[in-house]
Amino acid sequence: MSKIIITNGVFITMDEQQPVVQGCMAIENDRIAYIGGELPHPLESYDVRIDGSNKLYMPGLVNTHNHAAMSLLRGYGDDLALQVWLQEKMWPMEGKFTARDVRWGSLLSILEMLKGGTTTFVDMYDHMNEVAQVVEESGMRACLTRGVIGLCPPEVQNAKLAEARQFAIDWHGKANGRITAMMSPHAPYTCPPDYIEKIVQAAHDLQLPLHTHMSETAREVQDNVDQYGARPVAHLAKLGLFSRPALVAHAVHLTDEEIDILKQYDVRVSHNPGSNLKLASGVARVPDLMRQGVLVSLGTDGPASNNNLDMFEEMRLAALIHKGVSGDPVAVPAEAALRMGTLDGARSIWLDDVGALQTGMKADFIALNIDQPHFFPKTNFISHAIYSTSAKDVADVWVNGSMIVKNGQCLTLDEEKILFEAQRCFERLVGQA
Repeated sequence: MSKIIITNGVFITMDEQQPVVQGCMAIENDRIAYIGGELPHPLESYDVRIDGSNKLYMPGLVNTHNHAAMSLLRGYGDDLALQVWLQEKMWPMEGKFTARDVRWGSLLSILEMLKGGTTTFVDMYDHMNEVAQVVEESGMRACLTRGVIGLCPPEVQNAKLAEARQFAIDWHGKANGRITAMMSPHAPYTCPPDYIEKIVQAAHDLQLPLHTHMSETAREVQDNVDQYGARPVAHLAKLGLFSRPALVAHAVHLTDEEIDILKQYDVRVSHNPGSNLKLASGVARVPDLMRQGVLVSLGTDGPASNNNLDMFEEMRLAALIHKGVSGDPVAVPAEAALRMGTLDGARSIWLDDVGALQTGMKADFIALNIDQPHFFPKTNFISHAIYSTSAKDVADVWVNGSMIVKNGQCLTLDEEKILFEAQRCFERLVGQA
């Protein structure tokens, strides 16, 4: 049994009764064994002793919507509307992606996420065996799904669905439990109704959750009405998508009735403020969702539509933009934004023992270097974590009780090789354009 003690630290716990603790935290194997002001046992009884002075410890961040391999297309098509961006820039290039491209693009994103304090992410893409393998190598935690687009002949649809099923069977619960799986029709506008029903049935068969894009743009909603006679929420409800535990990305354009339906079915929403702003998709009704009791988390979306994977930036945006559009300075307070990026993110993907620094929880946590000007004076550490911090402030990262980033350097991945290979993949893709 590995026993670790961190002393002289400041810890954001996500415990409403005691949100910040100054003192120490003990880890045994992959879980937090103690957190409090006093040492639970003599220092000599621990295998590893860490001085946490000048560090702020907090739960690892949870990114609930991403397309990691799209890091290879960062900066390739910017300042465009969503459908133009997809149809003219992204999809033609993604059609050239090989398994090797997905491997190195995903590694590039994982490296960025880990160094920026994200310990868990959701990924929806193709060649998902490659993604799962690099997640396993990195030591990170992930909820992975083979995203399925159904704009193709029936035999291709069937092959994609079979691949998605097999991926989930092969990887759900693997990597010492760090990898879980979902089923994913890409979106109502890319999957015919009968195809969505088949994917829903597969999710029932495998007892897995579902993940999809939904109501990202006003045009998408109107197109759904024109094509199917219903807005996306009612359309997906009719097709049974909400009959399984479900996480939807974006949910920007919702009516009051639709919010009620999401609450009724306990559908979780991944709010992607940075990507939604960049694509001019709009601002989701997050305060209304939260008031109705819908569980809202945060995602970056892919690094080609963001264009970074800085979850501190997403938490800050979530806290700021809803104040700005509502005129209410407490629309999304710092505490709520922090929960969205940590504990509520974990709950959104059905991880009940991740997202907080509390006894019995998984030891997924990060340390910020707070010996810097923008953390002074040391007034309110939750406020500082949301309004003052960036990914570059992350010093150390632990997942499942193992340190995988130390002093800003990733211990499990070859950073130099990843940067070289990712650039080489991009140059090959552009050379084929």
